[in-house]
Amino acid sequence: MKQKTRYNVRLAARRGVTVRAGGEADLPAFYRLMTETAERDEFGIHTRAYYEAAHHLFVPDHGRLLLAEYEGQLLAALVVFAFGGGAVYMYGASSDEQRNLMPTYLLQWEAMRWARERGCHTYDLWGVPDEDEPTLEATFTGRSDGLWGVYRFKRGFGGRLVRTAGAWDLVYAPLRYRLYELAVRALRGRLPA
Repeated sequence: MKQKTRYNVRLAARRGVTVRAGGEADLPAFYRLMTETAERDEFGIHTRAYYEAAHHLFVPDHGRLLLAEYEGQLLAALVVFAFGGGAVYMYGASSDEQRNLMPTYLLQWEAMRWARERGCHTYDLWGVPDEDEPTLEATFTGRSDGLWGVYRFKRGFGGRLVRTAGAWDLVYAPLRYRLYELAVRALRGRLPA
């Protein structure tokens, strides 16, 4: 970990941020936080039913909902899954409130500790800008659009950049899929840059 990230993990704990495992009763609050984060950072999220189904299918055997709180106030949350020897950080959200307490740092650290306790030897932070590593390192301090802020946060935890084949769509209904693609392009053309 970078020194500043270690400092922020300890700072959150010193200032009274706590992390606990969430349950089914916490899903509405998690979804409200996901909605807040999506609006602030301009990205799409799944429906509440999607997150509820994921929780029902994977938690507690292969996943965990973790919540970072300060004096009873939910500040950040994440969902992590573990299979075999690896864990993957899948969904994360944070409030606009009390950001100076660095709850996301402690939250990620606790997710990594949970993964280690399960015997995982890798923790995938999943998702950075689609650039080569020299460009990422040369550019991240001057960019905040897209995933650049996410990269700045994730790089603090150390590790290495691993590229995979990425996500692919398996198309069952080609005509409907083509209409979907056209609709997405049309929406992107209307959205502000």
